[in-house]
Amino acid sequence: MRPGVTLYLVRHGETNWNKEARYQGQADIPLNDTGRRQAARNGGALRALLPGIAHADFVSSPLSRARETMEILRAALGLDPVGFRMDPALLELHYGHWEGHLASELPDTDPEGVAGKQADPFGWRPTGGESYADLMERTNRWLHALERTTVAVTHGGVSRVARGALLGLDHREVPILEVPQDRVLVLRASTMKWL
Repeated sequence: MRPGVTLYLVRHGETNWNKEARYQGQADIPLNDTGRRQAARNGGALRALLPGIAHADFVSSPLSRARETMEILRAALGLDPVGFRMDPALLELHYGHWEGHLASELPDTDPEGVAGKQADPFGWRPTGGESYADLMERTNRWLHALERTTVAVTHGGVSRVARGALLGLDHREVPILEVPQDRVLVLRASTMKWL
């Protein structure tokens, strides 16, 4: 990010798969009613920044849960709900063969994968998927291209690696960072706060 750029990073609202602790990754799962309320809450949190925030670059992951979150957020700001762009760099971490599976069933169905993830949460890569290290590379390219204040709706994994990169966190911390769906993360240079 260029000096002086502020990034308002929003995780999409809740889906039924989030509620069930089912790995979503890049599966296109819609918001549930709680997720829609969370998106409206986050739009309300950004409303205090009007009129300046209206001129930010608004960008979303292409997945429907992120797009709908952005539409609700922009409507809460009194902006055209579809006046944003999409960027595939903001897609969630691809969980490969784990997508669609409940976290609770994986110790039985893929004990080797679970052991690999526990041994190296940042570097482990599911079959057909990405590691957090892979995601950080993808996200870093996007972060380095930011030239102006940006409101981005994305996913938990992207939020984690963006913080890891911008705040210089130890890679071991990245996979366990909190990723609330009802808060806006504000990142500037090497500082962060929640709205």
